[in-house]
Amino acid sequence: MKLRCGLCCLVSAALAALLIAMSHGEVGAADKIDVLIVDGQNNHDFERTTPYLRKVLEATGRFRTYVVTTPASGAEPGAWKGFRPQFADYDVVLSNYNGETWPEHARTAYEEFVLNGGGVMNVHAANNPFPDWPRWNEMTGLAWRPSSFGDRITVDAEGKPVRTAKGEGPGAGHGRQHAYAVITRDREHPITKGLPAEWMHPQDELYHGQRGPGLNMNILATAFSSQESGGTGDHEPMVWWIPAGKGRVVTTVLGHVGRGQDEKTWPMRCAGFHAIVTRGTEWAATGEVTIPLPKELPTATDVKLIE
Repeated sequence: MKLRCGLCCLVSAALAALLIAMSHGEVGAADKIDVLIVDGQNNHDFERTTPYLRKVLEATGRFRTYVVTTPASGAEPGAWKGFRPQFADYDVVLSNYNGETWPEHARTAYEEFVLNGGGVMNVHAANNPFPDWPRWNEMTGLAWRPSSFGDRITVDAEGKPVRTAKGEGPGAGHGRQHAYAVITRDREHPITKGLPAEWMHPQDELYHGQRGPGLNMNILATAFSSQESGGTGDHEPMVWWIPAGKGRVVTTVLGHVGRGQDEKTWPMRCAGFHAIVTRGTEWAATGEVTIPLPKELPTATDVKLIE
């Protein structure tokens, strides 16, 4: 009798825990994560990279992906009335968007989604838009802005963050595209754990001089912007995350794909990029990472592309 009562109590407790988790929208390790990819405007080739990002995410077996596409650039204001993403129906948003500011109803829904525990994964130019949206800039940390917009964050030779005041130093830009080494600054974070301390990334833009509030930033990886390549001579953030209410916003500025660029040369094919985006999206949604690293990783001297 005591054994039966004890078993009933365990079953009841487990059921109660499950109901609580369901009520809070928590995603378990065995559950599929629902990802909403936002695109529609971008100075990059989102028409081809959105399907590619979907393929990369779905290949892990961890995600279900959906896409919402904004009105085209220059569309009549009325076209935006129908842009009403139901962010709360998803676990995480992956932004492949760089364009006009969203209407107030969409901005409010996005803010509520993140502050209430939703995750965000920003890819490359997705940190470029919305200079007039203060909360978004707080959640993202650094963005493609002039030096007059806000502070700049870099990392010194010892790996310590360095803050440069608004108006001082360069604004956002990049030198010539080239292959460069990415330095994993936080090797214990679930997203980057297991990545080499330094790994070669294929030819890509290396963003420098990003500006913003830069508050509560957790820098996961950087790259050295050499003056020989037209850069700053500083270690610039490449991957970082920021807590926002109950949510998490992860940003990587890796992954430039220009219109018409040969897919064989896409830096999105980098095994390191795959690791950052898949594991970053999972972590933004759940606070955990179950997705393994790619079987073959880049090294300090060699790039590794995924077919």
